[in-house]
Amino acid sequence: MSLYKNLFKQTVIYGLATVLPRMFSFLLVPLYTGLLPKAEYGKVSIIFAYIIFFNVILAYGMETAFFRFYNNETDKKTVVETTTVSIFWTSILFLFGAVLFQNTLAERSGIDVQYIQYAIWILVLDALVIIPFSKLRAYQKPMVYAAIKIANVVINLTLSVFFLVFLPKIAQSHPDSFLDSIYFENFQIGYIFIANIIASLATFLVLSPNYFHLKWHFDFDLWKRMMRYGLPILVAGLAFAINEQFDKILLGELLPANIAEAEVGVYSACYKLGLFMVLYRTAYTLGIEPFFFSHASNENAPQTYAMITKYFIIFGSFILLAVIVFADVLKYLMIRDSSYWEAMKVVPLIILANFFLGIYTNLSVWYKLIDKTHIGAYISIIGAIITLGLNFLLIPTMSYYGSAIATIAAYGSMMFISYYFGNKYYPIPYDIKKIGGYLLLSIGFSAISFYGFRENYFVGISLLIVFMYFIYYNEKETLERIIKRKKN
Repeated sequence: MSLYKNLFKQTVIYGLATVLPRMFSFLLVPLYTGLLPKAEYGKVSIIFAYIIFFNVILAYGMETAFFRFYNNETDKKTVVETTTVSIFWTSILFLFGAVLFQNTLAERSGIDVQYIQYAIWILVLDALVIIPFSKLRAYQKPMVYAAIKIANVVINLTLSVFFLVFLPKIAQSHPDSFLDSIYFENFQIGYIFIANIIASLATFLVLSPNYFHLKWHFDFDLWKRMMRYGLPILVAGLAFAINEQFDKILLGELLPANIAEAEVGVYSACYKLGLFMVLYRTAYTLGIEPFFFSHASNENAPQTYAMITKYFIIFGSFILLAVIVFADVLKYLMIRDSSYWEAMKVVPLIILANFFLGIYTNLSVWYKLIDKTHIGAYISIIGAIITLGLNFLLIPTMSYYGSAIATIAAYGSMMFISYYFGNKYYPIPYDIKKIGGYLLLSIGFSAISFYGFRENYFVGISLLIVFMYFIYYNEKETLERIIKRKKN
């Protein structure tokens, strides 16, 4: 049980490091949706979709490769220095190339060149802290990791509120002040990206000693091995970015120009209601990846992974049902403008899709441990093909609902494919009967609550209680064992 307690502790710590910043950042959703028209919010969402896509390119699988080689190599310092030097120079090359071709990028994407410039700086600054953040995780300094992550979002949130809410009022009441000189009318989108740049710059400055203390030693042979391991991760990451973000880009491209950005706006806003599943999945992934690698050599590793997956699905199934039951309460908190609520019908699909992605993350441990990351890339490519195909097929007739269907189909397919091949190459004794029961019951109760008795909280809460009792009844022996251990 000490193994599970250690994992739980890691997940909680990294969960806080992820949840708190994400909670702060999601406070921006009501701010943006309250101040920006749907079309403007749609434009912001499309730009951030591109940023996330290029984030993957600038990391090119090095973060995962770092953890794999850091745990396997005896000369850990060389691993740190080689990955840091690699990311640094590729980021600098990207900066020069992107600035050189910024006008071409603006023409191809249809995005104002000024916003392209802001995006370039955000991308470079974020890339330069990838390995410093990975070092904090590897050195088991979660509190420092959490403090920096939280500070980044607090700066972003504070500046966004200042620029969007207070600066216009100050400029109006003090027309000859310095603050009036930095206020520009109808520049809300620009202020959003400036706030992001300042937050990213502050984070880089805090972590910059990693570069000053570096000896800049570069092991080319090690780098080649890391690249062989990491490039399939890059392909998988690009496919993941397509699955996660390209629907917003395609909505902007495939819908009529007069409604495209507004449709992206309402879809992106309601997509954010998947917050709690995203937080759960992300926090778990941050804690689990180092854990998987560090315990891969243990004799009972497969049994450990099976147990972890079961409890991930138990907690995830509860979150799925709870969020869907209270989705219409959450919309009042996160999306103040009721004109955005028209896309609420996608919420159950998006939450379930994110849950499928979390399960896939668990199941995908096998190809990382046996160094067959190319299989993960193939699975992700299949998911991306499904995403693109269904989006092209469904968006013209179903708009963003077609995008939600494409997302759940992609992640569901990836989950089942990974389970099938994992069973073949690295058998893990999953308790399929219990896992399937929890998952199907949660999905069934969620459908009943949202589509049959929406906003009927007597029915919704009753379903939650029945589900919790079902978990207790099936896991009673394990729970009693844990309670007895605590008493002793």
